[in-house]
Amino acid sequence: MTIPDRKPPKSKNGAVALAKALRQNECANVLVAETARELSCVNGLLKQELAEKKRLPVVENAIEQIEKIEENVLQVSEGLAVVNETLEVQVRSRIMIEHQFAAAVEQGEASRHAAFHDALTGLPNRALFQDRLEHGLMQAVRHGWNLAVMFVDLDAFKAINDTHGHAAGDRVLQAVAERLKKNVRSDDSICRHGGDEFLCLLMDTRDQRDLGAIAEKIISAIQAPCEVGIGNDVITVHANASIGIALFPQHGTTPDDLINNADVAMYCAKQGASRVEFAT
Repeated sequence: MTIPDRKPPKSKNGAVALAKALRQNECANVLVAETARELSCVNGLLKQELAEKKRLPVVENAIEQIEKIEENVLQVSEGLAVVNETLEVQVRSRIMIEHQFAAAVEQGEASRHAAFHDALTGLPNRALFQDRLEHGLMQAVRHGWNLAVMFVDLDAFKAINDTHGHAAGDRVLQAVAERLKKNVRSDDSICRHGGDEFLCLLMDTRDQRDLGAIAEKIISAIQAPCEVGIGNDVITVHANASIGIALFPQHGTTPDDLINNADVAMYCAKQGASRVEFAT
C-alpha cells in the first residue's frame, strides 16, 4: 500500500460567490427602489401641475402608464427583497458548511500525520519509512540506482535518561532528529525506528567512501553539545552514535533485508573501533 504524501484538494469557496451575488442583488434592489421613488415623485408633480388645468386624455393616459410602471417596479423591489433574504440564508448556511469542511479536513490531516509520524520528533514512523523504502527500491530497480539504509543508534542513551531524567532524554532525541534532517538531502528520508534508534534512506548513492563520509558527518553533528532546559536550569548533554550501513543491491533487495543487515552492521560498529560499519 502506498501512503500518499499529498494533502487533499481544497474545496472551492462557494460562499464567496454567493456573497458577491447577494451584494449585486442588494445594489439592484436599491436602484429599483430609487426608481420607484422617482416615478412616484414625477407622478405627484404631474398631478399637481395638472390639477387646476384641463386634463388632456393623452396626459392622463401617460400618468396611468407611469403609475402602472411604478406598481411593477415596486413588485420587482419586493421580489428582490425576498431573493435577498433567501441569499442571506444560503450564504450563512454555505459559510457554516465550509467552516465545518475545513475543520474536518484539518482534523483528517492531523489524524493522518499522527498515524504516520513519531509524536516526539515529528519524523516519519516505521510504517511511513517502510512505504518510502519500498517506493525507493522500485525507483532504484527502474533507473539502475544504488541506495543505502543507515541504522543510527545512540550510544549509552540510557545513561542520559538515568542521569538527567526522561525529559532531558526527549530533548536530546528531538535535537538528534533535527541534526539528522540537516545532514541529509531533501530526497532522502529519516525515521525514528524506536527508542534511540533512527533510520536513514539515502537515494541514488555513489560508493562506500561517500557514504562513509556522510555517516561520519552525521556522527559529528550528533556529538555536538546539546543544551537542554530542565526547569529553570540549562544543562549541556553530549550524545554519541554508531551507524550501520546496508547497500542495495549488495546487502539486500527487500526492505526487511536492508534494515536487518544495517542493524547487524550497527552492532558491529558499537563493538569495534570504528563508529561506522558496512554490512557484509
